[in-house]
Amino acid sequence: MAKAPQKLVLSGSRDIPFDRLQLSQSNVRRVKAGVSIGELAADIARRTLLQSLNVRPILDSEGQETGQFEVPAGGRRFRALELLVKQKRLAKNAPIPCVVRIANDEVSAEEDSYAENTHREALHPLDQYRSMKLLADGGQDAEDIAARFMVTPAVVRQRLKLASVSPKLHEIYAEDGMTLEQLMAFSVSDDHERQQQVWELLAHSYNKSAAYIRGKLTEDTVRVADKRVRFVTVDAYIAEGGHVMRDLFEDDDGGWLTDPALLDRLVTEKLQAEGEKIGAEGWKWIATAVDLPWGVTNDLREIDGVPVERTVEEEARLAELETEAEQIEAQWADEHDVPDEVHERLAAIDAEIGALTERPLTFVAQEMARAGVFVSIEVDGTLCIERGYVRPEDEPVVEADTVAGGEADADTSSAAGDDEAGSSADAPASNVVPIAGSAPDDDEADEEMVKPLSDRLVAELTAWRTLALQDALAQSPSTAFAAVLHAFVLDAFYMASRESCLQVTLNKASFGFSPTGLRDSAPARAIAERHKRWEERLPENDKTLWDMLLQLDGAEQAALFAHCASMVLNAQQEVVPKYDNGRVSKHSIERRIAHSHVLARAVGLDLVGAGWHPTVAGYFQSVTKPRILADVADAKGPKFAEMIDHLKKGDMANEAERLLEDAGWLPEPMRTPALLDHSVADPAPDAEAVDLPAFLDEEESTADGDDGAYAAAA
Repeated sequence: MAKAPQKLVLSGSRDIPFDRLQLSQSNVRRVKAGVSIGELAADIARRTLLQSLNVRPILDSEGQETGQFEVPAGGRRFRALELLVKQKRLAKNAPIPCVVRIANDEVSAEEDSYAENTHREALHPLDQYRSMKLLADGGQDAEDIAARFMVTPAVVRQRLKLASVSPKLHEIYAEDGMTLEQLMAFSVSDDHERQQQVWELLAHSYNKSAAYIRGKLTEDTVRVADKRVRFVTVDAYIAEGGHVMRDLFEDDDGGWLTDPALLDRLVTEKLQAEGEKIGAEGWKWIATAVDLPWGVTNDLREIDGVPVERTVEEEARLAELETEAEQIEAQWADEHDVPDEVHERLAAIDAEIGALTERPLTFVAQEMARAGVFVSIEVDGTLCIERGYVRPEDEPVVEADTVAGGEADADTSSAAGDDEAGSSADAPASNVVPIAGSAPDDDEADEEMVKPLSDRLVAELTAWRTLALQDALAQSPSTAFAAVLHAFVLDAFYMASRESCLQVTLNKASFGFSPTGLRDSAPARAIAERHKRWEERLPENDKTLWDMLLQLDGAEQAALFAHCASMVLNAQQEVVPKYDNGRVSKHSIERRIAHSHVLARAVGLDLVGAGWHPTVAGYFQSVTKPRILADVADAKGPKFAEMIDHLKKGDMANEAERLLEDAGWLPEPMRTPALLDHSVADPAPDAEAVDLPAFLDEEESTADGDDGAYAAAA
């Protein structure tokens, strides 16, 4: 008859007075890690000992038990109890629950110690969430829960934030169907249905990263860092019932606003209110927009304002700030590690000095009555106010000589009176007029063929390219000199005539179509800043301009020359009207674009480096689905296009923007074709190496009294 298998016998447990225990040298934990002894002692004092100590009797030299016990497993608990005894919060002989192993067990004490520290599993994050949620539902706040479990309040909030994730996704995570990073990414949204849609979308996507999940869940929201949000403030948005999504697991830069329509209404209302305040100054009209169109001030006359003098108090404050800045700079000039507080103070001083030195302007009331103001929003959310622009139709009319005596005067007065009465009767309640943004052309998203880019989109893309090319040309004086010289030669030898004593005019380029945000693009800002620097240096009176130019050295003359040349560059592929308007023709545009390629190669134009990349708003929303797929295939390869070919137009456009963000891809109208036939005349790749007049050579010294090109001309 077979014997029954021997049953397992567990080690016995009993309470042993604390003063009969001592820490064993067999304990393998030697390095401090995790919760400190003090925190563990506080936890034991709160809830008593939850886990027994593992002990073995200590034998004397004859192998007999001494009544003392060593603790090979549970050393941190022993030290925490020892600390409580020292604090007189626990009696020296307090009974301690222990599991007692035999002294000569075949399993060593070191193995017991190692096993206890190894065979443990950290609590699953989902179990942490459920446990903390029970405590939170019981009325405990995040700080209390954190204090009791030796974690930070941020960890508690992160775990509780998982409550916003769909229970279906909880189940998938519990079954190891997704990672913790993915689950945390879903917590950015409270919309369970949308969360599940995005999870299903991942099944067809090669990208399953947490960042991609966050991007899909926030694609219809507005970042708090957006200039519109900074303008109206998050507090005002929330006060109107708006909701802000936050990501407790990643730096979310303030979060996302979930109600763009509410935000747009608040922006419109605040712009209107700010416009009304400015209109009260006496202006005829105020035009408001989040982003002003490019060239909005073209053909408008700018009236001159007089800076307001600083008061005695402002002068004193300015001197005080300048003295403080000099003292701080002198104190920290030789220090390598300057505290952040010092940098912050210097930044604050610079900001205040800037506010005191940039004086507001006052205008003549008569001029203000016929002029207007443009109001828009800067990148940092502050107002951008551009005062003093007169429209052509508002210019004062020069009255003809009186030929009919009083009768003519009476007629004129009568007509003027009628006009004024009519205009007063028809005048709107407000002189603040919003400027509508340009909307993309309607597009049939379900087209089966890859259609050519629309004329309007091509015009918008090449407007961006033109600005970048202008900025590049202004930084290459030699190429700019050659470009204008080229125009001079055309005028001199090819029967071109222009009304100027030099037979050349600088007609500043303007764009019939321009993409949204063009004024805030990197090239536009660089051009504006460069123009402002020169404007501040040039004299107000043009009668002294010549003398001032003669005082510039060769490099400065060349830089100013290049800037002026860049302003007249126009590489936009304009929309050719159906019927000839006598202004622009297809042939002239083709020649213009061809020459722009010549200049682009000469200056090494890099649109990607200049900041352009394909976005939904700037490109993909204006093209068809087949075009999007063709562009993705062109930039990344057919496999990437296949990954998104099942998506709807909106999702496809968003995914294409993400795929091509760092691809360095450009639409065909923005590309500069390579020069295939080197026999064609074209500037050398290194345009700066061309032999140029002395005043264009930045390395040539002008110390010998050479006044540059203007001196030579004189």
